[in-house]
Amino acid sequence: MDKHDGGDPAALRVDDPWQDAGAAGPWVPAQKPPERTPRARAEHGEARAAVDRSAVYLEVQRSEEFQDVRDRYRRFVFPAVAGFVAWYLLYVVAATTAPRLMAHRLTGEFNVALAAGLAQFASTFLLTWAYARHARLRRDRAALDLRWTLATRTGQERVR
Repeated sequence: MDKHDGGDPAALRVDDPWQDAGAAGPWVPAQKPPERTPRARAEHGEARAAVDRSAVYLEVQRSEEFQDVRDRYRRFVFPAVAGFVAWYLLYVVAATTAPRLMAHRLTGEFNVALAAGLAQFASTFLLTWAYARHARLRRDRAALDLRWTLATRTGQERVR
């Protein structure tokens, strides 16, 4: 950038979306690059592709396969979250309303409160494992098939 044609150096970066990102700081959004004209978009095939992609996305979203993947997700996640939140609230309520129960010693200095607290950690890891297993066995293959369908129908498949 030391040598240039004598023009305004700031004019060289008009289309750069990161132009003001460093100077603006994390709280001020960078300026957006100027919009392309409809003719420029047509030359690059953007307008036609965007309309086609949105139609394909809507079609896939309405498909039975997508609904099946979403239903499998919901059938696992909603009961799991409800059960985990209930278990956590039970622990908090018991700790605040039944201090004698929570202070009951099981062995040595190990009491009910400590056992329940450690069970919170164990249940978190168990739920994470169960979610990953459910996703791998029940949803991942169908979701990848849907992603492949979208990629091939919108022309976005990647060649490596």
